[in-house]
Amino acid sequence: MDKRNHKERHEAGLKTRREVLGAEYVDRSQAAADDFNRPFTELLNTYCWNDVWNRPGLSRKSRSMLNLAMLSALGRTHELKLHVNGALNNGLTKEEIREVFLQVAIYCGVPAAVESFRCAKEVFKERGPSPKA
Repeated sequence: MDKRNHKERHEAGLKTRREVLGAEYVDRSQAAADDFNRPFTELLNTYCWNDVWNRPGLSRKSRSMLNLAMLSALGRTHELKLHVNGALNNGLTKEEIREVFLQVAIYCGVPAAVESFRCAKEVFKERGPSPKA
């Protein structure tokens, strides 16, 4: 594999990851990488955040909606909170997030939606009042 191309993809993915999840979170995550998990972090930045998130087929908003639904279905609350924040950064409103979680209630079950609403409320509280509320 061309090392330069890999580096460019990694940097583009890291840029997208910062834009979606927030630079502060990503920078802390990058700083915490060690010899054990650094290869995984590099994989995330290159393949997940560049090769998938930067594809032209879906908007970031659409990708965020999908992530919210999938993470809700899987019960991955830590990642769900990160992606609720990312969804807001990608332009979703609280109302759109609510609609995703109502859909989750029907197709994944009420307990999954209960947890998803709880996670979202925590993120909304952390972010403070917004004009879209």
